[in-house]
This record gives sequence, C-alpha cells and structure tokens, in this order.
Amino acid sequence: MTYMTHLECSRCHKTYDPDQVINLCECGGPLLVRYDLKNAGAAVRPENLTGRVSSLWRYREVLPVRSAENIVTLGEGMTPLLPVPRLGEALGLPNLMLKDEGVNPTGTFKARGAAVGMSRAKELGIRKVAMPTNGNAGGAWAAYGARAGVEVTLIMPVDAPAMSVLEAAAVGADAYMVRGQITDAGAIIARSAGAHGWFEAATLKEPYRIEGKKTMGYEIAEQLGWTLPDVILYPTGGGVGIIGIYKAIREMVQMGWLPENVKMPRLVAVQAAGCAPIVKAYQEGKDVSEKWEDAHTVAQGIRVPKALGDFLVLEAVRATGGTCVAVPDEDTLWGLRQISRCEGLFICPEGASLVGAARILRRQGWLQPEDRVVLLNTGAGIKYPDVLKPQLPILDKDATI
Repeated sequence: MTYMTHLECSRCHKTYDPDQVINLCECGGPLLVRYDLKNAGAAVRPENLTGRVSSLWRYREVLPVRSAENIVTLGEGMTPLLPVPRLGEALGLPNLMLKDEGVNPTGTFKARGAAVGMSRAKELGIRKVAMPTNGNAGGAWAAYGARAGVEVTLIMPVDAPAMSVLEAAAVGADAYMVRGQITDAGAIIARSAGAHGWFEAATLKEPYRIEGKKTMGYEIAEQLGWTLPDVILYPTGGGVGIIGIYKAIREMVQMGWLPENVKMPRLVAVQAAGCAPIVKAYQEGKDVSEKWEDAHTVAQGIRVPKALGDFLVLEAVRATGGTCVAVPDEDTLWGLRQISRCEGLFICPEGASLVGAARILRRQGWLQPEDRVVLLNTGAGIKYPDVLKPQLPILDKDATI
C-alpha cells in the first residue's frame, strides 16, 4: 500500500488532493508528493525489504500508486553501485563509486520516472500524454506508454540523439522534431495540449516523475548498508534526480530508516560549460537561474537552458554543503575515455561529465582522498553512437598483423 496523503506546492506550500489530475500549483510551482512517513516507518523497516522484488517498487509504501494492478513496470531500478578503484586511483579518490543507471530498461535513469509517472497516469485514467524531450526521457515514456496502453506524443530538438529518436518511433510514439531547444519544444506542447486533450508530462510539470527518480537515493542508502556517502555528483539538466535524492534522504530520516543526526551527502550539480544556468546562479548567490542562450554540449541530456525546478536544485545543493560545477566538453570526452579504459564502463556523456567534475574538484581540494564519492551515471554510452567516432584501420582479407 502507499502512504501518500497529499500534494504540496514547492513554492507556496498550498496542498492538493493527490487523486485529481493536476500539473502545477495555481502559483505555477511544481507539486511534490507527501506521505504519512511516521506510519510508513512504523509499518516497514529496512530489514523488511529482504526478499522483496528487485526493482524500485520494493519501496512501494513511499511511491504514489494506490493499487498494484496499475503498476507499469519493465523491471526498472536496483541498479549496481560499483567500486571504480582504477579510475579512483587516477583521480586521487580511492573510495570512488559509480551507480550505473545505464542498465535500466530503455538504457537510462529516465525509466524510473517513466515507470512511476506512467503508472500514476494509468491509475488516474489519463489516456494521452505529451512532453518535450532531449531524447532519453521521451524514449522511456514512449516505451512505458506502450506498456500501459497510453498514447504518447513527443517533441524533441532536431539534433536529438539518433538512438532516442529510433526508440521513440519503434515503440509507437507520435513524435515530432523542432528546429530549436527543449524549451522551444515545451512551448509547442503547452500551446497545443488543450486542443488535443494531452496531459503535459514535462519535467516537474507533473508530480510523479520525481518519485521514480528519488528511489536512486533509497537504493544508494540500502546498497551501502543504510549509510550514506560523503558526496554524490549528479549531471544536472532539469535537475529532477538531484531533487529526488535529496527528498529521499529526508524521507528516510523521517521514517527512522536513517538516524536523525545522519550526515547528509554533499550534493554536486554538474552542468556543461556550454549550458550552465544553475552553476551561474549558484556562483552569483541567486535562488533561480536565468535562461542560458546558445546552449550547446556533447552531453545533450543536460542541455536545458532553463529548468522549472532550478530553485529546488539550488536549495538541495546549499542545504547539504554541496556545490555546482561547469565542465567543458573536452573534459567530458576525457572522462568518457578514462572510465571506459580504466573500468570497462562505456557510459553516457552526461555521466562522463562527472569524471571531469571530480578531477576539477579534487584539484581544487574540495574533494579529499578520504571522501566516499558516488558518481551517478545516468545512462548507457551505447545510446550515443555519434559522440565517439574511432577511426579503425581496415585490413585486406589476406593481411597479417
């Protein structure tokens, strides 16, 4: 069962009935799901999770689906948390780990948000969903929409990764491309939703995607024996993952799954130097970001010129003593080669930006050798076949080497 009680605006704190179809608060703020955490913590303890399904649905009491028959799943979650000792040695971080979201269904962490978001859409009777996407989120929501029997419409930039475009088409989404950024795609969705009866599922324009993403925080704690790392680095576009992890840790404390005096991990929002609105706002001491003009980066998943939840990302970073880092594309590509060759992990460019960020922070002394550091890789490198283009020698059939 779920212990969901209500929705709460993240800006003005007005509350709403969770069993209505709703996007944002009347003030325009994103809505967050709230639970009766005291009773949830009394009903289930960490030791009770043993033997449960090896997916994010093992935390069902703090997920927003009332009836199990409405769960739409492809086996998402419980991704590995891997020590990366050779990479750690190269960076001067011997306690370095990587949580690999690339093994999720659809190849990225977006499967988490899509699973919970689409499950709740099904439960609420929503039959048509539309969203802007840089690629991976669209592919995931399209796949889970096919699983649920819900129509999905996507609009993505013309330079979206080819594999994501193929994925969306393969599972039957009604997909379009726009000559512009994800913000332009979002504007088209907003203008068109009413005429077509679409429910807008853009980042933080509905309350449930974040609930799937927050399970990364639950898993990290469980995988570390109900302790927390010192630092978590997260590639930040819309920022739902970092907001969700922060939400998860606070929920676990309120449930008594973690002690009240637990030391919070320092959360690090990593952006690309070519699209770093949240980093800029952090450096300037601002609570919200300004739209980033001429956004560009090889890590297309974090190419978000203006995030609706930027203020929540900045709150999470500052509350945990974290920081924000902008990584040049050359450092991201260096990180991609480094982790691939040191650890055999072919990760996505967004995840690779964390390797570059860790090197920057270690050189600055912000990261120390004794820190337990988690890099949260958000997807599989195989979804980005055009990022690295090796030129291999071609041999004649009778050649000897």
